[in-house]
Formats: sequence, C-alpha cells, structure tokens
Amino acid sequence: MTEPHPLDPLTADEFTAVAAILGRDRGVVPGPVPGWRFCSIELIEPDKSALAEYATTGAVPPRRATAICLDAAHNTTHRAVVSLTDDGVESFQHLPDVQPNVTVDEFEESDAVLREHPDVIAALARRGITDLDLVFMDTWTYGWAVAPPEYRDRRLGWSDTWVRAAPGANPYAHPVSGLHCVIDLNTMELLRIEDSADSPEGAVEPAEVMGEYVPRHIPERIRAGWNREPLRPLEITQSEGPSFTLDGHRLTWQNWTIRVGFNYREGMTLHTVSYRDGDTDRPVAHRMSFAEMMVPYRDPSEEHYRRTAFDIGEWGLGFMTTSLELGCDCLGEIRYLDATLHNSRGEPYTIANAVCIHEEDNAVLWKHVDQEGPHPAGAEVRRMRRLTVSSHVTVANYEYLVYWRFYQDGNIECEVRATGIMVTTPFRPGITPTHGTVVDERTYAPFHQHFLVARLDLDVDGTDNTVFSSETEIEPMGPDNPLGLGLVQRNVALTDEDAGKQDMNWNTQRAWKVVNTNRTTDLGLHPAYKLVPGSAIPAMFDPASPVFQRATVIGHTLWVTPNDPDERWPAGEFVNQSAGDRGLGTWTAANRSIDNTDVVLWYVFGIHHITRPEDWPVMPVDTVSFWLKPFGFFDRNPALDVVATASDHCASSDHCANPHHH
Repeated sequence: MTEPHPLDPLTADEFTAVAAILGRDRGVVPGPVPGWRFCSIELIEPDKSALAEYATTGAVPPRRATAICLDAAHNTTHRAVVSLTDDGVESFQHLPDVQPNVTVDEFEESDAVLREHPDVIAALARRGITDLDLVFMDTWTYGWAVAPPEYRDRRLGWSDTWVRAAPGANPYAHPVSGLHCVIDLNTMELLRIEDSADSPEGAVEPAEVMGEYVPRHIPERIRAGWNREPLRPLEITQSEGPSFTLDGHRLTWQNWTIRVGFNYREGMTLHTVSYRDGDTDRPVAHRMSFAEMMVPYRDPSEEHYRRTAFDIGEWGLGFMTTSLELGCDCLGEIRYLDATLHNSRGEPYTIANAVCIHEEDNAVLWKHVDQEGPHPAGAEVRRMRRLTVSSHVTVANYEYLVYWRFYQDGNIECEVRATGIMVTTPFRPGITPTHGTVVDERTYAPFHQHFLVARLDLDVDGTDNTVFSSETEIEPMGPDNPLGLGLVQRNVALTDEDAGKQDMNWNTQRAWKVVNTNRTTDLGLHPAYKLVPGSAIPAMFDPASPVFQRATVIGHTLWVTPNDPDERWPAGEFVNQSAGDRGLGTWTAANRSIDNTDVVLWYVFGIHHITRPEDWPVMPVDTVSFWLKPFGFFDRNPALDVVATASDHCASSDHCANPHHH
C-alpha cells in the first residue's frame, strides 16, 4: 500500500487508530448514554513549509489528527491532538463553556427517544395522531439567547414534529404546528414539551395541503393536468474515456492540478490548485472550501424564532454529504471519490461516491468569423470544456449542491444550488402572514436567508499577496472628456484588516484582485486573480440582534485576514449554543497587517429567499455563484492552444435541417 499524501483525508484505519489511542491513553471509551462521544475527528493538515519540504525533498511530515471529545456524563468538551506517526496523544485539553457540533447519532437517537416518550405520545394523541410510525421529530440546535435560561448549562436540542400522510410520503409536508420538545442531548432526557394546544387559543388546526412530490403520492386530480411530453434521450459519451486523470486524490486536467480533500465539517475541500503555464506549474490557491453556512429564518413567531441554523458549525457538511449513487446527479464519463468519516463512537464508515468528477461541454470558448468585404471568409471556433468537481449535502429539509468548475482559460467558478423542501406552517383562518408567503391552503413558508462563507486561501504565484479593491469610476465631463465617455479604474491596496472589510457595490462594479506585487510579467503587470462577486446579499439585521452577534461575518461581503491555521471558522469554532462571535469579528479587532503577506479571503454570498408558491412542494434549484478570474496572470489568452473540435463531432447545416438525423 502506498503512503498517503500529507493532504489525503484520514482513512478508516486511521479513524479507528485515533479512537483506540484515546481510549487507551485517556479513557475516551464511548458507551451507553450518557457516555463519551467523538463529535469530530479530523486530519491536522501540514503547514505550507512542511508541504514545500515534502515536495522538494520527499520528507514526509508526521501524520496527526485532532479530535473533539464530549464527556456527556459531565457535559465537558475536550480537544485531543493525536500523533498517528508516533501512536500517542500529544495533548488533551479541556475546553470550558463550549458545546461541540451535534452528531448524526444524537439526531437519530433523539428522534427515537421522543417518539417513544409517553408525554409526546399523549400530546400527539390529543391531535388525533396515533400512528407513531408516521411521526418524525427533527432536532435543531439552540443559540444562547433563545435557549431556556433554566437549561443553559446543558447540551440542548429542540424539536419540530412532522407526520407523513402515508408510509413513504413527504415527511416535511405536514408539520404538527405548535408542538416542540426541549431535550438534553447528553442524557436524552425530555426536559419539557411546549404545546400550543395548552394555550387559550389552542393549536392551529392542520391545513389540507398537497405537499407530495413523488409521483405515486401525488393525487390523481393533480396528475390529470400534466401534459408534458417526455424528453428524448440525450446521450453523453466519451468513447476514449475522460480527458482528466485521477491518481488517488490528485486530479489533473488541461493544465490544472488539484488535490481533492474531505472532512466532517467542510465536506469537500480543494488544495494546492495550480495551472501549468509552459514549463511552470504556477500556484493559484492553497486551499478553498466552505467554512460556514448560516440560515436565519426571518420570522419572529413562536414557531420560528429559534430557527437559526449554522449548518457547518453546528452539524458539519461532511456528515450531511449524500452518496451520488442515489440519483442521476452527474452525466457523462464519471469518476467518483468515496469519503470516509466516523460515527460518535469513533467507528469509520464510507460515503460511496461522495465526490463526482466529470467534464462538461459548455458551448463556445472563443470564436471569430473573418470577413472579406460583406461576406464571411471562414471561422475559428473553439468549444469550451470545463472540469466539474461536485458534492451534494442534505441538511434535514434542504439540499445544497456544490460545484467547483475549472475552465481552460484559467477561470474558476464556484456554484451552489439550493433545493429541497421549505419549512411551512399552517395559520388560523382570517390571518394574513406577514413574514412569509402563502404556498398552499392556509399554509405559509417563512422568509429566510442562506449565507454561505467561502474560505479562499489564494497563493497567486506564491504565498505573499496583496488584495486590491478594484472599482470603476465615471470620469467627470470636461475638456478631456467632452462626451462623458470616460471610465477609469481605481485599484486600492487593502493593507490592514479594517480596510479588508469590504461590501458589495453595484454602482462601481466593485471586485477584488489578489495580486503578487513581488513578481512582474513581460507586460509589466503584477500577476493577479480577481474575485468577481455574485449573489452577495445584505445581512438585514439590526447590529444589536443576538442572531447577528453570533455571526458578524454576514455583516460584510468580504473579509481579508492574515493566514492563521487556528483561524478556520468565521463565526467561531464552537457555534452550538454560542452567545457571541468568536470568529472574524474577534480576530479582526487587532487590525493586523494584510499587506504583501499570506492572506485569506472570506467571501460571503447566498440566497435571499423570499419564498414562492412555485417553490412548493419541492423547490426547483436556486443557483448562486462567484468567479475567480486571472487578471494579468497570463500575457494573453491562455486558451489559444485549445485544439479545435473534430468536424465529425460538429453539427452541419444538414444536421440542423433534418430533425430526424441521429
């Protein structure tokens, strides 16, 4: 067996070894509730200097892992550093006053416990719900400000309750309105039931909704109106196989080299991204990932005021990643990477086909038609091929589909598609909801926002870079600009963290360049990559809001910080039951220099989801994206050498005229 690359994710054997070492040396042995849990086990990635030494001399850095261990019996959190190379524990530290991420095991165990609890069974029976096999309890986490004060010293969860219309039907179609449980996740003890049926007004009666999306569950009255003809087959074949090479986790394609990683919290990660320019592999990015996803529901009602999800920090995208063998997610000649993770007992398991890698045709890359007088004399056309690396996650009712795309001209696109099922709530007759949209009979979907934070550790032609704000300004009319045509570009270096807090400005088309000012190209320019923003949304929070105070990162479109391996999580490492920001808002208070150094960009974008009836009962994808584009990185179009597509693969006029041509 070959040695893993220093950036390769932990293997099943390594997860097992970490758990065994901590059990042997520190007594971390998971057992019956309440016992120890492994909330996370993750590779400690070698720093850039160690990776550089490995690349030049072959010196393999020590293989190390970090584990967050929860002692549920005492409600204490501990961070362990384990040396797999030396088979020992380097450190074991108690972390006071924090709650680690919730595990999949706790999610499943709390559902089972609540559905079997006599008080919950009685509450459901008062509503006429007696078939517990149709009931689903969806446990969420708390923020400090909204947690019950008498229980804030515990590890808490609160539950929504749902009931299927029939076995196999949509579990999120029929909420049991006004029924929420508060549970101690350490002991799996039901602390209390919050039941609107006990209020003077009583519970809101269920609404008659059509919330099904699987054809066999959709009523005939709906299906009778369908008249869409099925599509004819669209075959995507690559008879000679794909043009990329996947060697372990190392991916090469059309001058690009990328290493694909994976961990419990970020899910898919991309490392050591470089572009081969002539005889030189030029670095573009050291590491790119999503570091937080914050979804506040903008409805202050009793049903929704607690609903402020931190999907990465409170749960983990890796744990929520779904296998791409479960549907037609990718087309073409596909290669997959499996992902290995662990349960809360430290036992490894595999997510088959967690990452999909394939090529896509994407229309025209570049084209020009030569003219001789009024007549075209010929055309040069190159079709665009792009390499897509994707992964899908299911976080309860929502799906997030993540696509990193690499282009032949040096562009990188990051796209996220959100789909799944909206949270809905029935309302009383005669009421008009003000914080959501009516999507079905007496049912509304609350407004909410999806904030995504991309962590971009770019190394443009080297480690030391400077970020410039790049804006277009209108030149005043005058003797030198009599027609008012003049536009000028202003590039301002961001030299400290205060300056690095930047916001979207549509009026000036603001973007940001990551520039290597230590190098000069043949054109006399400094090579750069430009972050072209897209889908940036305002926070729309009062700064005093306790929700905003937990995640001040959403207050700016861009933050720039000096690279620090301990600064990975923009809202703090432990956001479960957090009271305030322990991330970017805290770090940047020092206003450190970001001038000509190893910098990290934190780009905030997302979906401002003003819900629609057309999003129900299952939501068509809402697509958001941003780009990283070379700007002066090359001296000319780097895609001049793309080979033209063979003519027998292109449609002729005869093909277009004959609709029956195969």
